[in-house]
Amino acid sequence: MDVILLERVAKLGQMGEVVKVKDGYARNFLLPQGKALRANASNIAKFESDKAQLEARNLETRKEAESLGGKLDGQVFVVIRSASDGGSLYGSVTPRDAADAATEAGFTVDRKQIVLTGPIKDLGLHTVSVVLHPEVTVSISLNVARSTEEAELQASGKSIQELAAEEEAAADFEIQELFDDLGSAATEDDEA
Repeated sequence: MDVILLERVAKLGQMGEVVKVKDGYARNFLLPQGKALRANASNIAKFESDKAQLEARNLETRKEAESLGGKLDGQVFVVIRSASDGGSLYGSVTPRDAADAATEAGFTVDRKQIVLTGPIKDLGLHTVSVVLHPEVTVSISLNVARSTEEAELQASGKSIQELAAEEEAAADFEIQELFDDLGSAATEDDEA
């Protein structure tokens, strides 16, 4: 099916282009979302007459998105989740969780605007893209931790796995010292 794009659509085209798409994609996504019109003579004429208004509205929404993007870009949001000692989450962090964390911090972000490159299933810092407008994309960081104290440690640059390894090494050292002390005591008993 041929459609006229009313706004920029990623991996498809710019506003005003006539593109060929699969029927289901047009009927189920582009047309109901108001992102396109069927490409026929009457719709092409309608688009040409409304083109200036559409471009003005697109420019206005892009400016709003750029102003929000300037504030949002590079922000770090803390998401508290329960996880195993190894750092694996019981579940995963979803786009809804990221949107909720941004909304709690005072930003207006919808879950549909969050783009995850892969599932977030472990503790740590994760970079997430936010599409505020088809032409404006910013990155935010999610600090996934079990507690706010742990989130602060992660923000300072330490990972949970490094902290666990340090604690384990300290415990091994204490155990080794204890056995050394016991060994030296046994040696003294043998000499006496």
